[in-house]
Amino acid sequence: MKFTDGFWQLRPGVTALYGQEAYDVEETDAAADGSGIVITAPTAQIVRRGDTLNRPVLGVTLSSPAEGIVRVRIAHHEGGARHDGFDLPGAVAGGAGSVSVDGDGGTLTTGPLTARIRRGAPWALDFEVDGVRVTGSGPKAQGYISLAADAQVDHGVVGNARGHGAAPVERTFVHEQLDLGVGELVYGLGERFGPLVKNGQTVEVWNADGGTSSEQAYKSVPFHVSSRGYGVLVNDPGHVSYEVGSEAVERVQFSVPGEVLEYFLIAGPTPKHVLDRYTALTGRPPVVPAWSYGLWLSTSFTTDYDEETVTSFIDEMARRELPMSVFHFDCFWMREFNWCDFEWDARVFPDPEGMLQRLHDRDLRVSVWLNPYIGQRSPLFREAADQGFLVKRADGTVWQWDLWQAGMGLVDFTNPDATAWYQGHLRRLIAQGVDCFKTDFGERIPVEVEWADGSDPLRMHNLYTHLYNKAVHEVLVEERGDGEAVLFARSATAGGQQMPVHWGGDSTSTFVSMAETLRGGLSLAFSGFAHWSHDIGGFEGMPDAAVFKRWTAFGLLSSHSRFHGSTSYRVPWIFDDEAVDVTREFTRLKLRLMPYLYGLGVAATTTGTPLMRPMAMEFPGDPAVAYLDRQYMLGPDILVAPVFTESGDVEFYLPAGEWTHLLTGETVTGGGWRSENHDVHNLPLYVRPGAVLPWGAREDRPDYDYLDGLTLRVFPGGTGVATVTVTTPDGRSREFEADRAAVTR
Repeated sequence: MKFTDGFWQLRPGVTALYGQEAYDVEETDAAADGSGIVITAPTAQIVRRGDTLNRPVLGVTLSSPAEGIVRVRIAHHEGGARHDGFDLPGAVAGGAGSVSVDGDGGTLTTGPLTARIRRGAPWALDFEVDGVRVTGSGPKAQGYISLAADAQVDHGVVGNARGHGAAPVERTFVHEQLDLGVGELVYGLGERFGPLVKNGQTVEVWNADGGTSSEQAYKSVPFHVSSRGYGVLVNDPGHVSYEVGSEAVERVQFSVPGEVLEYFLIAGPTPKHVLDRYTALTGRPPVVPAWSYGLWLSTSFTTDYDEETVTSFIDEMARRELPMSVFHFDCFWMREFNWCDFEWDARVFPDPEGMLQRLHDRDLRVSVWLNPYIGQRSPLFREAADQGFLVKRADGTVWQWDLWQAGMGLVDFTNPDATAWYQGHLRRLIAQGVDCFKTDFGERIPVEVEWADGSDPLRMHNLYTHLYNKAVHEVLVEERGDGEAVLFARSATAGGQQMPVHWGGDSTSTFVSMAETLRGGLSLAFSGFAHWSHDIGGFEGMPDAAVFKRWTAFGLLSSHSRFHGSTSYRVPWIFDDEAVDVTREFTRLKLRLMPYLYGLGVAATTTGTPLMRPMAMEFPGDPAVAYLDRQYMLGPDILVAPVFTESGDVEFYLPAGEWTHLLTGETVTGGGWRSENHDVHNLPLYVRPGAVLPWGAREDRPDYDYLDGLTLRVFPGGTGVATVTVTTPDGRSREFEADRAAVTR
């Protein structure tokens, strides 16, 4: 949100008070994280004693919840309702910082990070990593903003334009501005489908169902990573508005409504170090089952299907030797208007238990679609309403609307009884034979309601998805066990990486949408999410054969891979025979890569590093990769540049070194741009110099014994002995050594 009119003036109707100096700097043992520093920042310089009268102040507290992280809390009035931030499972009891206060000011040091406050004017709060200043909060950075009724601010409508779930225009805000250095770039802020680099953008952290071709986001995360070696999490699950060099071009501004703003400055020095600390604080991703990495085939959304249709698809996949692991039933496994009643539509699935057993007999896992809504026609609606399980309006009536399902209500996951009730229906489905769930929606959350636990509706708008996905994930962990729980979620916020997998939402069936989908996935990777997928071929519309085949290669070189559409099927033979061949080839390739991919997933549980990595994350020292968003690294060793043209022409950048094409064995020298042309059976797929890839022996399934028949593929360009650890789906691990010097060059 923009409050100023250029450098000198404010917009009409805007009043701004800024912390002008550090008047008092004192050590405290009453900070949120134990010992810390509390600073009194008057909104004018105090020259004489009378200046302390009739003068608002900002109270600023510094503390450390974990090593390498500084908590900054800026408060105008503390007497209002206390609002919790995000769950922080990695916060250290008693804090992790050491404090020093003297006549010049104070320092809080935690790991490689130091926050340094200077007494007096002008206001100056600096952050240093390994002794080097990376950013800071300077004059007019910490502000308390008031809006008149007729204030002309650039707020914009975020959320649903019909009003339900839109972020209201508040009247008071607290903002912080952190310096942007020369050439400094900002990444992250959730799954956003515009440019990967966020500089110059206004970003509203407010979940919305806007598709992949809009500025809205299904997964809004108030966390960004800087190219200068630090990250920032705004610890507020409500509406956070960012101006990333788009108002004060020298600064990143973030503002929240109300009287208090809290954020965490997280040390690097590299993006991976930032993500390590961030996910340690907000929650690590768990291990997901090996079978989930295989190909998922869906009924698609509004297509006509019954058990005969499902069986015919599976038979044809087998006949054409197309390995698949999961079959997904989308919305219409339940009867229309009844979503959700958790009952199979008996008109098309008269024997669900028998059908699920028949699918299991074919060595397939089963996924079914869910949402957090209960349609009025559902037999469960009255039951849920009578027991207080649905979100209510202020007058005590059930909140309902007709967008999506007629008269639908929203399950109140702040009510433990409602959560247990919802989970009970999931347990019944698991007992029938369902293995996992697609948790759709969770973004259209109203704000004109009251929650069972008294939660602030503005904060619950984004946080709702976390409670929803957590409720489903808990059931899967309890019923299936650790390492066997997986869901396909569309919406998320900070901490959502603890409940994988997430997919990229509603794209269109074009090359342009394929590219924007990738941008969303890379942005989400910078936001701490290790696993990600997307609808191969696009969701809306019918892709032509070229789009489908190119998207298939991209999809099968992603963390997770799913064929899914809206009004049309995504089985490859409806496109052409070549699409069948492409599906077979890239599915088999992914299955051969399973020892490598599964190992990446295991490593993410201790580091938070995603499987699909933006080039700027993997090569932070190479300035040429800073803006690249049409290619990525699959783990540390495989570069993927999807082809976004029908002609097969593709331009991409190879970092320095001797790279080897994974499929052809061709060796090329990096350090510059390449232009190549590939048929649909190939794409730029280069292995990093000196890499050692564990190569599996099977290409029919993802969950095999990776040690049986394992090959270590050693690639040119390295020296010395490399150690490779291979972990099998049943938890056995073994280390191997490979002499890279023995590779013929």
